[in-house]
Amino acid sequence: MATRTRDVGSPAGAAVQPAVEHAATVHTIAATTHGRYLVAAADAPGPAPLLVGFHGYGEHAERHLAELDRIPGSERWTRVAVQALHRHYSESRRHVVGSWMTRQDRELAIADNVAYVRDVVGAVRREYETTGALVCCGFSQGVAMAYRAGLRAGRVCRGIIALAGDVPPELRSDPALAWPPVLVGRGRLDAWYTQEKMDADLAFLGGTGSPAIPLVFDGGHEWTDEFRAEAGRFLSGLV
Repeated sequence: MATRTRDVGSPAGAAVQPAVEHAATVHTIAATTHGRYLVAAADAPGPAPLLVGFHGYGEHAERHLAELDRIPGSERWTRVAVQALHRHYSESRRHVVGSWMTRQDRELAIADNVAYVRDVVGAVRREYETTGALVCCGFSQGVAMAYRAGLRAGRVCRGIIALAGDVPPELRSDPALAWPPVLVGRGRLDAWYTQEKMDADLAFLGGTGSPAIPLVFDGGHEWTDEFRAEAGRFLSGLV
């Protein structure tokens, strides 16, 4: 057991009391929390396919749902925007936003998030008429969640839309996964999801046998009309 002395603030001539440092062990425990998701039903009556989306860091479900709604043809889908469990205030303090995880207890957070998405999709299917077709869509930090949800949330996924984010490392090392078609997009000016990262993802996806469709568009780390149009074409080819 290590000890150290501390004399800041001690009266002159007073005995110095040692401050004792104890080694700590880290523990984790499962806790119940409530997630939040938004659902916009398909315009036409009857069963509809599901488009499930995951927002980026510091965003919220409302913003992501608005982006899903702007994809041409998405009105034929029931759109679901899932909000990250780890909520915090935006920099302006005007909005409640979220983050999917940090590096602390990363593996536990991944398991929690995958179970959360599985429950969301199950709840939506119980409440809304669906065809069984499922596509996952992610932006930025939400791209990793789109990949995880599409491959490990216990539902057959017809396709993944990945905008400005890369394939998470734990999925790269699992040869048992059956990869669906993937639309991979990045803006030419995106300094975070670089061309090198995109090339690495496309090379990996090609090795899985997944039909990967790349799109590099004019713009940065953002949604654009060009990408939305390509996402609309991608969706129309899956149903």
